[in-house]
Amino acid sequence: MRILITNDDGINAPGLDVLHAIATEIAGDNGEVWTVAPAFEQSGVGHCINYTKPTMISKFGERRFAAEGSPADCVLAGLYEIMVDAKPDLILSGVNRGNNAAENTLYSGTIGAAIEAAIQGYPAIALSQYYGKGNVDLDNQFEAAAVHGAALVRNLLDNGIWDDNDYRLFYNVNFPPVAAADVKGTRAVAQGYRRGSRFHTIPHEAPSGRKYLWIKGGDQTVPTLPDTDAQANLEGYIAVTPMRVDLTDHHVLADLQKALS
Repeated sequence: MRILITNDDGINAPGLDVLHAIATEIAGDNGEVWTVAPAFEQSGVGHCINYTKPTMISKFGERRFAAEGSPADCVLAGLYEIMVDAKPDLILSGVNRGNNAAENTLYSGTIGAAIEAAIQGYPAIALSQYYGKGNVDLDNQFEAAAVHGAALVRNLLDNGIWDDNDYRLFYNVNFPPVAAADVKGTRAVAQGYRRGSRFHTIPHEAPSGRKYLWIKGGDQTVPTLPDTDAQANLEGYIAVTPMRVDLTDHHVLADLQKALS
């Protein structure tokens, strides 16, 4: 198997090493793992692409490249430049430092890479490691992902639901904020919503007198509803959420058509 990996934390992020180990195990002795990751951290960029400026590519080693662009740019660079003569069988994104559950999903460059992979017609899985009191003091804060990641990906490949629809299915995986031995299992859940916990701004005045704003995330310990991602993670389970990029609300479409006719 040939696997392309990327992330949004950057080419030197420790989570990318964890993902490389996962991908290497999945690819097998006769497989290949190709890395195309952002040259600099791209957290929070979502599914943006460098549409108005070029993206510089640098080779860091055998099958290892950095792109001065977003995670989605990295996927495009991998598919149409670096791996143009030998396309990947699977695209993995992560392992993100911090969760991409609930509303975080909408901002995530890790998810953005999986979105681009799915739009391009490739099987894709995004993987993220929740941070919390159960793992923040561990020597390896990615322990849950490192120990359980390969088995989870293999299980999804063997038993997950895959399709080739126009907006094809991809998976968002979040590992819980606990030690590997304390992971209780895996749950297939919906994307949740942290009520009352939102991104917001914190003002800062520079020595020059100019005002700047820092963007800060909400409280990550706020649980979502039962059978949703953050709730499962906070209970010690790996959360697996099937996703598509079709943003149409099909539940209200027929009613809207009647209302506007």
